[in-house]
Amino acid sequence: MTDTLSLIRLLQLASPALPVGAYTYSQGLEWAVESAVVRSESTTRAWLEGLLDHAVGLLEAPLFACLLQAWLDGDDDGIRQLNAEFLASRETSELRAETVQMGYSLRRLAGEMPDCDLEPFFLQMAETAFPTVWTAMAAAWKIPVTEALCAYLFNWCENQVSAAVKLVPLGQTAGQRLLYGLGKRIPEIAARALNLPEERRSNFAPGLAIAGSLHESQYSRLFRS
Repeated sequence: MTDTLSLIRLLQLASPALPVGAYTYSQGLEWAVESAVVRSESTTRAWLEGLLDHAVGLLEAPLFACLLQAWLDGDDDGIRQLNAEFLASRETSELRAETVQMGYSLRRLAGEMPDCDLEPFFLQMAETAFPTVWTAMAAAWKIPVTEALCAYLFNWCENQVSAAVKLVPLGQTAGQRLLYGLGKRIPEIAARALNLPEERRSNFAPGLAIAGSLHESQYSRLFRS
């Protein structure tokens, strides 16, 4: 696959049009807005930067990089182990349901792509996390690890900013300012994730766990997490 075509496939994977239902989840942000922890552009920035640096940057990003490398190496046992670790790292029922549902939806899409149907392998696992399937498609399309990770992180930022624009609410320009600032942090976070020793991985983000848990019983909700 040419570099240009790999880029196009990467844009497709990172597109908001990817039919996995990402737009229906806020990952606790809805409760943070309801409780007034997030109430403005500046507090939204602080919330998202904290999650990007810690819960996402110190665990999800390193696991993503390891998953993609395991796919490239044909390490089936490693893929199963990393998938199990990611599922175990989801601290609330909503976060776990989110990654399983999105993983299932992406599996169905992969089955429609002539060069990345891995359903026979996925059938060996009871549940597949979203990044497990995302990295499988990236490997099939020969997308380099660094570029894939940066795109995945930007996609996370984009989904969160989109939720914030609706919930806080924020204007579209404020949303773009947030994306610009978060985007500047992605190269450093990706580089750290690619070299992070296993013993330093951590999803310690108490605010996210509390927000996700309380969202499950929140009276009025727009989002599923």
